[in-house]
Amino acid sequence: MNPRNVKSIANAKAIVEKRGLNYVKVGVFDIDGIMRGKYMSKEKFFSSLDNGFGFCDVVVGWDSQDQLYDNASVTGWHTGYPDAEVRVLPESCREIAWEDDMLFFLGEFSGKYQEVCPRGTLKRVLDRADKMGYKVKAGFEFEFFMFEETSHSVREKNYQNLKPIQPGHFGYSVLRNTVDSDIYRNILDGCIQMDMPLEGLHEETGPGVLEAAITVDEALAAADKASMFKTFAKIMAQKHGLMATFMAKWSPDWPGQSGHIHISLTKKSKARGGGKGIFYDVKDPDGMSKEMTQFVAGQQKLMPEFLSMIAPTVNSYTRLIPGFWAPTDSTWGVDNRTTALRVIKGSEKSQRVEYRVAAADCNPYLALAAAIASGLHGMEADLKPEPKIEGNAYEQTFPKRLALPTTLYEAAGRLKASKVARDMFGDIFVDHYAASREWEEREFRRHITDWEMQRYFEII
Repeated sequence: MNPRNVKSIANAKAIVEKRGLNYVKVGVFDIDGIMRGKYMSKEKFFSSLDNGFGFCDVVVGWDSQDQLYDNASVTGWHTGYPDAEVRVLPESCREIAWEDDMLFFLGEFSGKYQEVCPRGTLKRVLDRADKMGYKVKAGFEFEFFMFEETSHSVREKNYQNLKPIQPGHFGYSVLRNTVDSDIYRNILDGCIQMDMPLEGLHEETGPGVLEAAITVDEALAAADKASMFKTFAKIMAQKHGLMATFMAKWSPDWPGQSGHIHISLTKKSKARGGGKGIFYDVKDPDGMSKEMTQFVAGQQKLMPEFLSMIAPTVNSYTRLIPGFWAPTDSTWGVDNRTTALRVIKGSEKSQRVEYRVAAADCNPYLALAAAIASGLHGMEADLKPEPKIEGNAYEQTFPKRLALPTTLYEAAGRLKASKVARDMFGDIFVDHYAASREWEEREFRRHITDWEMQRYFEII
């Protein structure tokens, strides 16, 4: 049986039995988009398929460095860190491309924990779209740098003077992607094997930076694939003596790494008109339907309020500066890469909006949830966007209401105060997530940077 043909609990048990596996691997994504998981015995896995399993709920109460939040409400010392309920998703079955014959299954938090589960949060937004009569399609693009380093060497070097796989500016270079074809093919072939195929993979501008475009899919599947791609691309690299980073900006000398999201809506019904894209209007000069105009308006209006879900780290905000291919205001334009929202004119099937503010460090589930929820709100409230931007958005001045937060702490505060966020995502999620981002910034402020030492140590 092909792992991607597994659709039920019975199928999942059958494929494990047929392959004679004693163990499988299960994983669930946390609030930072980090996959937490383990090997599970066949017997335990079969029981988990039927009844779910418990995962210490510390994984929803700590940060990316396993440091416990001091402001958590969902869990903490006050709760004793009990088990969180997790359901196994049989239909997520895959072979791990770089681990012989090992099957992998995704899980998601359930019970009360689904309120703070990233995948569960996206599902709630998609349920809202479904009730409105729409299905959502999405596609992610990620830029990531590759280095001839190991997890030991980067620490020995204190993350300084890292050696990229190739030097110089070689954007879209056939020279580079042919010389490094082994790396490219490992990624391309592995992604096919794991059913997260890439539409394109090419050299970007900068030393050792690649850009991967994951093939478009239904929104939940697209977020699954994007999340797994980030995890398994790093795994592939490290198994071959390399390291990949999806930081928003790892060096002041190079542009940041984007995580652009392409989104379109189709009618849900299979009856006449069902499955048809609703963003396209042949009569409009930009191909934009009324629904797309409302959707873009909602995204524009709510981007400043939802930014912490899209730019989730302190490092995210070092990328959002003028002139480095990242927006600083909530702007939109048609085929304009200097704006935060890029409307891509096409056909009924290809008309879409590119959400360009996200970086490679985003949690795909939460970034997509924010991008879709804001658009749905625009449709529900019949919003109208600001005038579209012509020319270079970086050289123009915009109303204060369109300015994006400049720090993670500010962005978390905007989310916490957002009535629309609470309506779309729920109070429990908003309070928990905002607290986790405030913690992240406070952890940053406890540290002294190299820049501060070099600037102030002697002269001040």
